[in-house]
Amino acid sequence: MNVPISQLDLVSGDTAITPDCGKTSASRQTFVTGKAAHMAGSKLRAEILKLVGACDCVTIEFADTAITVIEGGKRKQFPLAELPLDSFGYVITCEATFDPPTSPLDENGQGSPYAVFGFGAHLAEVEVDVELGTVRVLRITAAHDVGRAINPTLVEGQIEGGVAQGLGMALMEEFFPGKGENLHDYLIPSAGDIPPIESILIEDPSSIGPFGAKGIGEQAVIPTAPAILNAIHNAVGVRIHKIPATPDRVRAAILAKANGGSRG
Repeated sequence: MNVPISQLDLVSGDTAITPDCGKTSASRQTFVTGKAAHMAGSKLRAEILKLVGACDCVTIEFADTAITVIEGGKRKQFPLAELPLDSFGYVITCEATFDPPTSPLDENGQGSPYAVFGFGAHLAEVEVDVELGTVRVLRITAAHDVGRAINPTLVEGQIEGGVAQGLGMALMEEFFPGKGENLHDYLIPSAGDIPPIESILIEDPSSIGPFGAKGIGEQAVIPTAPAILNAIHNAVGVRIHKIPATPDRVRAAILAKANGGSRG
């Protein structure tokens, strides 16, 4: 729409007046809902220009009662109160749907199940106590291709959350069926367990997403545990083949290596 955010009202979670967009999960919102919003905004701008008989080069301003079109330094005002309303009670209403272009896998496992793919890499720096088997993560560097960072702060927050989950997977979280019943028994990382995280946002625009954006949800979780386990191997020369890499498992792997074994 090329208008300030201050001129937009966001209606959130009102099922009486908003269309059904499916579930809120994964990387869906910026990529899927964001693209639908982008398409709807483009349609709305086109309808406004059609209504006022202006070209796409104009600037549009909104006031409480009028649309103002600015072209070549000249301003022309169109009072909204004089225009008929649609069935929603507005002068113009536009709706758009975005369904990412995908295709199911064939009998050979070939196809395009996802519209875009994300790419990322994590570097973990760890400290291993060879006597106790404890592992402390000192730092995580996370580089991700995000297409375009619509909101860089929120992208970094997603990455940091993914790193926290991945750290839990690598070092703490283990469920024992029939034994653990609550979070007193199931360990998850707390703020004190999270190391400094450096997020590197690589912007390689997608041809499909809004303004080139891609998703970032699960993408930040996936590399974290492998990076930590590889860092343990780099530090003490053992491979941990079962996660989480608890102190007893790390210590056992170190002792096995010292006694001539090779597996953790």
